Amino acid sequence: MTFDDVTQRLRGFAAARAWEPYHTPKNLVMALSGEVGELTALFQWLTPEESDAWRADPALEEKVLDEIADVTLYLLQLADRLGVDLAAAAHAKIDRNEVRFPPPS
Repeated sequence: MTFDDVTQRLRGFAAARAWEPYHTPKNLVMALSGEVGELTALFQWLTPEESDAWRADPALEEKVLDEIADVTLYLLQLADRLGVDLAAAAHAKIDRNEVRFPPPS
């Protein structure tokens, strides 16, 4: 399944519930921010070692996967609403970063 497939599924999900009027850029950014906050909270007080071993705790693993999914879904919805090609935007950003941060010589 591709992100385009997921975007199409999200469109159908929202349409079936008549949620499109609520999916404004402002609302989607706020929802995305909230989900990033929930993901952050899962790692906030872990040591670096504990954060690396997040899959060792099945309850934490389930929560992390759910929050990553939520962040991804809201980001896909936002990009779709704004007409942004996420892959193209990501590649363009990496291109700029390669110029800004060249590897050490």
